[in-house]
Amino acid sequence: MTDRTRAHVFVSGTVQGVYYRATTRDTAREHGVDGWVKNLDDGRVEAVFEGPEDAVESMIEFCHDGSPAAEVDDVTVEYEEPQGEDGFEIRY
Repeated sequence: MTDRTRAHVFVSGTVQGVYYRATTRDTAREHGVDGWVKNLDDGRVEAVFEGPEDAVESMIEFCHDGSPAAEVDDVTVEYEEPQGEDGFEIRY
């Protein structure tokens, strides 16, 4: 799995209640990226993207805009060792 990259992302702003998670899931699946996305109690969205480096970077770029109704203030990215995520899901 050395050709895979894993990014742990935290997004702040108006990102809950605006279909951010569903749009992230759909976009990740289109890019062939594995991982998950969920809302946090503090109003942020947390996501993990794992896959080819270019696809993961595309997902990070996507996070800066998100869904059409979202207003993103900040995106924080932490790179980690790939853990073998399989598929992409919304976590609750």
